[in-house]
Parts: sequence; structure tokens; C-alpha cells
Amino acid sequence: MQVLVKSTDERAETHCIVCGQGFVMFWERHSEAERVAMLKDVDVALKSHHYSGNSPAAHPDNGFLVPAWDGPVAASGAAILGNAPTWAL
Repeated sequence: MQVLVKSTDERAETHCIVCGQGFVMFWERHSEAERVAMLKDVDVALKSHHYSGNSPAAHPDNGFLVPAWDGPVAASGAAILGNAPTWAL
């Protein structure tokens, strides 16, 4: 399973526990059990951004994938199946 994560200042679905920045998520699959399990991985990814600092600027400006993927974000299953808008890519 893969999730596309994008920072937002409105209607956040989760927040970074280090800096409080809000994020929306676009899911490859919609099972509640899968989402709960994947949220732990999202939290780890968000915390890992803060190795260089504790401000919201530590997070990528563009959307990023969890787990990480080398291909283009727009071609990811999370972006396609999650109907991610262009501002999230």
C-alpha cells in the first residue's frame, strides 16, 4: 500500500508530532485497517524530515510518497487511485 502525503494549512488529516504541520493524504487503498497501519509509517516519515531542523520547513514542498518510490509522484498508485489533485503532486 502507498499513500501520497501533502502539507496543508486547511482540513488536515494528520499532523507532524514534531512541528505540528498538517497534512492531507491520498490513499492507494481504502481499508480502515490498512490506513491505521500505514499511519504509523507516515508518522515515521514525517519525523525523519526533522533530522535537519524542527520547523515545518523541514517537510518537502511537494507531495511525497510513503513508502518512498523512485518514480514520478503523479504515476503512483496513491495519486491515481486516490484521485489526487494537481496541487498535491
